[in-house]
Amino acid sequence: MKYYAHSNENELKENWQLLKEHLLQTGKLAKNFAEKFKAGDLGYIAGLLHDIGKYSKEFQVKLEGKNYKVDHSTAGAKEVVFKYGGGIGKILSYVIAGHHAGLADYTGTGDDSCLANRLNNNALPDYSNFATEIKLPPAPEYLPIKGKGKKEELSFSVFMFIRMLYSCLVDADFLDTEKFYNIEKSMLRKQNTNLKELDEKLDEYLNRKIKESDKTELNKERLNILRQCQKKSQEEPGFFTLTVPTGGGKTLSSLSFALKQAIKNNMERIIYVIPYTSIIEQNADVFREVLGVENILEHHSNYDYEENEDDDINYKLKLASENWDMPIIATTNVQFFESLFSNKSSKSRKLHNIVNSVIILDEAQMLPVEYMKPCIYGLIELIKNYHCTVVFCTATQPALFDNPPKDFKLPEDVRPREIIEKPKDLYTKLKAVNVVWEGEIKKEDLIENLIKNERVLCIVNTRRFARELYEGLKNKGIEGIYHLSAAMCPAHRTEKIKEIKEKLGKKQKCIVVSTQLIEAGVHIDFPVVYREVAGIDSITQAAGRCNRERKIMEGGIVYVFKPSDRKPLKGFLGITSGVAEEVIRLNKEDDLLSLKNIKDYFELLYSREVNGLDEKEIIKNIIDGSGNIEYSFKSISDNFKFIDDLTYSIIVPYNKKCEDLLKQIEFTKYPGSFTRKLQIYTVQIYKQDFDKLVKNNMIRNFKDIYFILEKKAYSEEFGVKVGEAYSNIQENYIF
Repeated sequence: MKYYAHSNENELKENWQLLKEHLLQTGKLAKNFAEKFKAGDLGYIAGLLHDIGKYSKEFQVKLEGKNYKVDHSTAGAKEVVFKYGGGIGKILSYVIAGHHAGLADYTGTGDDSCLANRLNNNALPDYSNFATEIKLPPAPEYLPIKGKGKKEELSFSVFMFIRMLYSCLVDADFLDTEKFYNIEKSMLRKQNTNLKELDEKLDEYLNRKIKESDKTELNKERLNILRQCQKKSQEEPGFFTLTVPTGGGKTLSSLSFALKQAIKNNMERIIYVIPYTSIIEQNADVFREVLGVENILEHHSNYDYEENEDDDINYKLKLASENWDMPIIATTNVQFFESLFSNKSSKSRKLHNIVNSVIILDEAQMLPVEYMKPCIYGLIELIKNYHCTVVFCTATQPALFDNPPKDFKLPEDVRPREIIEKPKDLYTKLKAVNVVWEGEIKKEDLIENLIKNERVLCIVNTRRFARELYEGLKNKGIEGIYHLSAAMCPAHRTEKIKEIKEKLGKKQKCIVVSTQLIEAGVHIDFPVVYREVAGIDSITQAAGRCNRERKIMEGGIVYVFKPSDRKPLKGFLGITSGVAEEVIRLNKEDDLLSLKNIKDYFELLYSREVNGLDEKEIIKNIIDGSGNIEYSFKSISDNFKFIDDLTYSIIVPYNKKCEDLLKQIEFTKYPGSFTRKLQIYTVQIYKQDFDKLVKNNMIRNFKDIYFILEKKAYSEEFGVKVGEAYSNIQENYIF
């Protein structure tokens, strides 16, 4: 009897994929992937056993079109424990049992999907004929994991090792199945890019820019930063910090470091991890300009590549978004870190392609405090066991390393190395602003202060307060006023920012009231900035919008204030602003944004975290489950969510271009391919606001994948309107 893995309704049965062939080919692919971290034998075993449940008569009948539900994954999990025992066998059982459904919890009350119950399932169809076609190799004697044996470190290492093997199997299974069904699609995945060629392109670009640039002090310091990055790149892989003030040119300098570090140490790719989609878009555009569009994968929830098989480059990028098989990747904190902890096959598939990478965390201080410990553990594990380099790239380094918070200690063999020789001196040389603590101020007094300035930016913490200030200015008949918030679609904001830059260039009256969105990668330059008190890292970002080009020799002015006629903010924003105010009031230095104050701020902030920078107890759960290799993969995945609040993407028919796109969707086979084009017309809103809009008939469902906002629910001044009540929430657009 012949056993098949996959059928094809358009082909004769003899053209179906043989099961033995699928298992061997998947095993070879998984072995190649796992060889990168010296676990090729285990990858091969997982590939050989993952589908042996298909040797049952029941599954073969199912392939012929019978509507049977057959569990084909549990068989391999049971067999691997029987063959290899409760150590390596149990590790591989997670991988095999979850290759479709996701990594399971080992135990679970009343949960038939938990691994323990599946391993005890004795009612599976007979799959024993697998032994006539598949010969299993002996298992390796030990796991290829480095560590000093500390329980916490070893527990995490085994947890991550299982996840890496899982990624190898899932991707191998997908790729071999894809090759059977669509050989042309499979061939498009092949990567021929040479990192040396990309490095040469970057060097050529940088050298040209250096020759063309003016010999200002700022440009001299930017060149010095670049040279220090290139020099440090020749060291061994590990943990680095890059402390460069705003305006120091760290984007291309860090890219040069990453490429040269990868080439020196035989690494495969560069991964940029960024908190804001707006910065990703900017950086990705720069990378594409320098290195070529075909070499840059931009991957986040707001960016989708069209399903156009006639466009080879675009189609290759779409395929690469599934498993990150590209030389340069620009992605978000959410995508990257949830891939490290997610139990789902679709999110875990790319994990093995993080091995042998240089990982640049831009604006590293933006990592959520409540998940800081598992994030750092994940990064350290990538350094220790998966040949990665990690760079914390920021103007405000989080104080995690010199004086770590309680219950937070880095392994002694992983200590950060600063790329810049004298960051304090560099900070002094690139200082562009003077920061003044204004203390408490009434809304009306704040409005009067803003009016006194010809060109001024005021950044506040909530949409409601931004609207109130704008309306206060408008009621006084002030010309040249602007309002910006994430309630406005990107196309709308881009138009407003363009107008603002034109006014600034002509030195015309320009007063801008904005939420914190303007702090994220918006290249804009005001002589005066007002910033509502927030975390010192946020205040530093705001200061980066002041005297950005250093044209004011005596420095721009940043006023930090606290509204006196408003209730205190709640949640994390309330905590960070309170800690910042405490540090500012205790400040004994002339510079409120000194490196010392930044360090004091983070140390104080982290000391307030009750669970030691691990609010959901992710690390505790990993340690608790490590004794008998009984991890709770699904529960940990459910708890590791950077964004807890449910949000909805709403398309705003902002202009004729957007309306034309929506008309085109009516007649396309792939409506999802328009996601990328519609991104600039999309606003993220919270569930409570979405529910209000639905109740008022302001939203309609379109093609089951889009929500469209009615025009009358959108304001030219404020964006999405949710009745009279604008959500009093912090801006959140880190998707």
